[in-house]
Amino acid sequence: MSTIDQQHLKLLEALLFASAQPVPVSALEERLPDGADLEALLEELKSHYEGRGVNLVHVGKGWAFRTDPDLAQALMVDRTITRKLSRAAVETLAICAYHQPVTRAEIEEIRGVGLSKGTMDVLFEAGWIRPRGRRRTPGKPVTWGTTEGFLDQFGMESLEDLPGMEDLKAAGLIDKRPAIQTLGTRANMAPAIDPDELEEVPEVEVMNEDPLDPDDGEDLASLEAE
Repeated sequence: MSTIDQQHLKLLEALLFASAQPVPVSALEERLPDGADLEALLEELKSHYEGRGVNLVHVGKGWAFRTDPDLAQALMVDRTITRKLSRAAVETLAICAYHQPVTRAEIEEIRGVGLSKGTMDVLFEAGWIRPRGRRRTPGKPVTWGTTEGFLDQFGMESLEDLPGMEDLKAAGLIDKRPAIQTLGTRANMAPAIDPDELEEVPEVEVMNEDPLDPDDGEDLASLEAE
């Protein structure tokens, strides 16, 4: 348009570009020089950006630059977010590693507190523990042990690479984390479990959207209650 003032157009473009939020029409009118035809300027700028990667769009009572919706898939970025396991999950994993095959009740006995809903789910969905069979005792409780994924995650070739009592003491874990103090003593006192005392448990899938969120997903209590 011959009537469009290019300086006004540049100023309008800069105002919209510099704002992360839609700019209200009233704010644009306030910043533009007197006599500027805001409606014509907006139409000119909108037409200029049509068919490009960035479009000028009307949002509510304001205007803003937004990426073309057709490019949404190409602009998506997947990020891996690292979250720390809870202390309860770490202790439960350690008990499973040192005492396997171990039941939920035995884990609770060693820790001295009950397991909250989801703690086992977190470790199971992460692929670090799995059912090892049912103990041939009253109630036939499910026993748990670690997986090859656990070994891979912590850079070990076998369970023989787990740190021993002296290593744990040297690292300060025995003194600082009372719940783990029983690992060495119980490991020495507890008799080895005969594989014949276990019954096979079929593999069970537990759906969990976030493997490190203890409140997300289905609890394993249904498996252990069978």
